[in-house]
Amino acid sequence: MDYQQTLDYIDSYTDYEKIPMPHALAYYDLRRVEELLARLDNPHLGARSVHIGGTNGKGSTAAMVASALTVSGYQTGLYSSPHLNTIRERFRVDGVLITEEEFTSIVKGLKPEVERVNQKATYGELTTFELLTAVAFTYFKLKGIDFQVLEVGMGGKFDATNVIQPEVSVITSISLDHMEVLGNSLAKIAKEKAGIIKPNGTVVLSPQSDEVVPVIAAVCRDQKAELVMVGKDITWQGLGFNGKKQLLRVKGRLDSYELAIPLLGQYQLENAATAVAALEVLSAKGFSLSRDSITSGLAETSWAGRLQVLNRQPLLVVDGAHNPDAARRLKQSLKEYFDFKQSILIMGASADKDVAGVVSELAPAFDRVIVTRSGHPRAMEPAQLEAEFRKHGVEAQPAGTIFKALSLAVNAAGPEDLICAAGSLFVVAEVIEQTKLRGGL
Repeated sequence: MDYQQTLDYIDSYTDYEKIPMPHALAYYDLRRVEELLARLDNPHLGARSVHIGGTNGKGSTAAMVASALTVSGYQTGLYSSPHLNTIRERFRVDGVLITEEEFTSIVKGLKPEVERVNQKATYGELTTFELLTAVAFTYFKLKGIDFQVLEVGMGGKFDATNVIQPEVSVITSISLDHMEVLGNSLAKIAKEKAGIIKPNGTVVLSPQSDEVVPVIAAVCRDQKAELVMVGKDITWQGLGFNGKKQLLRVKGRLDSYELAIPLLGQYQLENAATAVAALEVLSAKGFSLSRDSITSGLAETSWAGRLQVLNRQPLLVVDGAHNPDAARRLKQSLKEYFDFKQSILIMGASADKDVAGVVSELAPAFDRVIVTRSGHPRAMEPAQLEAEFRKHGVEAQPAGTIFKALSLAVNAAGPEDLICAAGSLFVVAEVIEQTKLRGGL
């Protein structure tokens, strides 16, 4: 197989990022992942693990933890999802993406074992995400890494990453998302995400709504796991924005940290404090993590597509905000970090998201709205978004492609105006790509 044939092979499996997820949890069974990994000599047990779940902020938090571990001298793998522009973004070692050759070679090696598991199908057939998770573990073992930082794909209990015994489990902010699978309340969703909590483990919990905390605390008691609460056991204070980085002070259980992080948004202060809490758990276990290495690691974090500035005149900002909580935080962050005259929203969404909730947050915040769709199979048609905005008295302008939407926005924007693309990481990915092709705006 060459690289393109490898991608085609991956795409031949059931990919719940591209098609609607089945509602019944019976479709999600870790035993088939464990069966595959056993055939591969259990590569997931080859490194120490940090496991990060939640709804919002898990990718950013994972990136911060991985960066700090790398700076501390540990060879560190980061497995994340989804990707923006290339599937290789999901597999990084010390910030460097897997090569096309490495990816192709690993998938080629896994193929016979994957097909044996699927031929038996004792616990159902492997999915694309489960196969990619096996690729990550195999790649990290091949590289001989010290730590693997793993972002949960969806939920927790039945997620393919939940085959590890982590040094620390992290649960970031939980909000309503994937309700068709995880449940229609924060308590039900929290219960599924708490599935990553292991017996006698340590759990770092980001600030949560009142419905969530008792659920997580009860699971920790049942599993005899230590619970570290960010906002209570670890606190932070924002110290401003210097034009490029956010400044904050984090008071941990072991030390205090003066941090400067390149990721924007008030929620990133919370994520940074959560990352510090997780890193302090590792430090308390005897791993070599100094205050300076943690500070430097967070300062060097790179994470695209989250309140990312792509252009200055006009201002072009992209953010994946795909649920109401993330949309509300985006709205607040735009006011706090940027000065602009008029504002234009480019919005696209996946068909399974709470679009009504996202639109209710964003509709009042922009002077003009352009609705569009990405090329992703699950993308919602612009007409549906148009109708949703109309409920709020906003006449959104439809555009059939991201290219057309961006062109409309650029032609309408003055040098002191804001264009914000949001609603889906797939929209963000295409805007980033189009901006690169244009050489800016």
